[in-house]
Amino acid sequence: MLDLVRGVSPVLEVPFHDDGALDADGFVTVVGEVLATGVTSVMFPGFAGEVHKLDDAERELLTGLLLDVTRPRDDVAAIVSIPDHATYHAVTRAVRAAERGADAINLLPPHFLGPSREAVLAHVRAVLAAVAPLPVVLQYAPAQTGTALDAGTLHRLAAEHPNLRWVKVESAPPGRLVAALAEGERPLPALVGYAGLHLPDALRRGAVGVQPGCSFTDLYVELWRRWASGDEAGALALHTRLLPYLSYWMQGVELIVAAEKEISRRRGWIGSAHCRAPGYRLDEEEHRMIDRFVEEFGLAPA
Repeated sequence: MLDLVRGVSPVLEVPFHDDGALDADGFVTVVGEVLATGVTSVMFPGFAGEVHKLDDAERELLTGLLLDVTRPRDDVAAIVSIPDHATYHAVTRAVRAAERGADAINLLPPHFLGPSREAVLAHVRAVLAAVAPLPVVLQYAPAQTGTALDAGTLHRLAAEHPNLRWVKVESAPPGRLVAALAEGERPLPALVGYAGLHLPDALRRGAVGVQPGCSFTDLYVELWRRWASGDEAGALALHTRLLPYLSYWMQGVELIVAAEKEISRRRGWIGSAHCRAPGYRLDEEEHRMIDRFVEEFGLAPA
């Protein structure tokens, strides 16, 4: 299973109807479309899935729908994310996800109201211990959370808890931390987020995967295929074509969520690009940018 969490590991989006109600059937369609690209792992819920706008029942329902698809398969891993701030809830949800058949846990450290470093580490240790030996991805997203962790601390955590198997690095740029994690007696493989904005540098420094949003997973899969096959020039050429779009959309999490949902709608994956308020509303020029993106990369349905 550990070999499945590498390459492109998209974060699933959550479709809503125009009135804001959850579109559970649309979520199942998204799961199917993303897995059809050939990825070997997916993650839910995350910032790209508007996790902060889902209630407990919705998270439970959608997690169950995902695991119903992945549980019978040995060619794909479901990474269930635990972003809960309270250690009690984080441990409870992580154990519940493990019992339901999650293949790995993604752990976002607590960050509301600036918990101390010691409190953050105690939270992480509690979840790691509760789900052992289930493998865990520790998500490091300082821009979104303000949490500061260094490679030495992460290595010590992994030495204490062998089920800490990866770090998702979303610092900007990620390369130095990726390289530092790859050093030492027990290297910690790194996945990079941030829509793969800095992916070429991260790959050169040893990153083993990327966790973008999901609406154009197939483009990331093609980029990864080129890089893995030794076609570095081809991979860089594709990344260069993506870069003007990614650099604009990654000016804000809500912006890229809105853009990706509109792309998914135009591809016929979801019926509505609605984002629950408060959120980002695309203007006419941003819609024209998506027009260009869909046309340039041939993403419109045949």
